[in-house]
Amino acid sequence: MALPAYYTTGQRVWHRTYVVYCALVLFFLVMPLIAVIPLSFTAAPFLDFTPGMLRLDPEAFSVRWYKLMVGDCSAADVITTVCSDKWKIGAVNSLIIATIATVLATAIGTLAALGLSRSHLAGRRLIMAFLISPLIVPLIITAAGMFLFYAKLKLVASFAGVILAHTVLGLPFVVITVTATLIGFDYSLTRAAQSLGGSPAYNFFKVQLPLIAPGVISGALFAFITSFDEVVIILFLGGAEQLTLPRQMWAGIRQEISPTILAVATVLVVLSILLLTTVELLRRRSERLRGLTPA
Repeated sequence: MALPAYYTTGQRVWHRTYVVYCALVLFFLVMPLIAVIPLSFTAAPFLDFTPGMLRLDPEAFSVRWYKLMVGDCSAADVITTVCSDKWKIGAVNSLIIATIATVLATAIGTLAALGLSRSHLAGRRLIMAFLISPLIVPLIITAAGMFLFYAKLKLVASFAGVILAHTVLGLPFVVITVTATLIGFDYSLTRAAQSLGGSPAYNFFKVQLPLIAPGVISGALFAFITSFDEVVIILFLGGAEQLTLPRQMWAGIRQEISPTILAVATVLVVLSILLLTTVELLRRRSERLRGLTPA
């Protein structure tokens, strides 16, 4: 985009310096992710760029690590690679745990946001601070506290305990996004529906929910990402059966450094990009519905 004609020389220099600075910061943040992707397609059992990869030799690239990720042992090297179905089991467990935790966090967080959006609610700020505390308290402290509390309830080393813990971690994202969406909501719509005989439940599902749906879905996606990528909580609360994808990656780094970890990381990066793109599209749709941007 061309700079305005009235910009002085100093303003033009500052603008270009700022652009270069932002590009360097973006490069610093994104470069590790970019390096992971080509390394996941290496044919060698090492985490480095081989001479063949640098020459773009087709024989230096392979999808063997992606096959091992899904439990296809035909691509395994019996000398350097251990093949198991732990990656597939971890992925399935992560999907199940993240899905259930997201549903619970979305339902509870949406109801909490509806109450917190009422200005006459007593102790509203205190309740809000309590609900978003998992974002503020260091995760290691939260995990230790959950372990001590869940141990008394015999929820340690159980899927129920892990799901409840992930629900707590995803709850702040739903509360924040839905509360932000409700700030611009026109409550005269629900009052009009109520005057026409609509019940509170009917008015919520037919009038209010469709308008705040972008915020609800955005919070749910953030809760899903948080649960799917969580490793500290599962190390504290999970047992041998509660194997998730991040936990398997952690174990793989400590016990067997294999490019399979990079293949899983690449899949997670692509998944995160898709989810964040969806969140951005929902944010823009929400702004159009609220009249903040032209349609």
